Amino acid sequence: MIKIRPVSDLRNKFTEIESVVREGDPVYLTKNGYGTMVVLSLESYSKLTDSVEFALDQTDYIAENDSKRMSHDEVFDGIREKLNAK
Repeated sequence: MIKIRPVSDLRNKFTEIESVVREGDPVYLTKNGYGTMVVLSLESYSKLTDSVEFALDQTDYIAENDSKRMSHDEVFDGIREKLNAK
């Protein structure tokens, strides 16, 4: 179940929010009735970002070891061709 709390609870009821987050659930914080941020455990955050970090590391390695360079237009023209072929 989604946990939505006012941002003031982060200050006033920190231990409650911390216990929810430690269980692995994100807590969505609102300010004046509008969403403002999400609180996650470090473990949950890592699960979200590890694959992105790994992919960026791979592309950095490939770029360092390949002299081929493409312009913005070449990249997006290739993407458009692949999308239109489907």
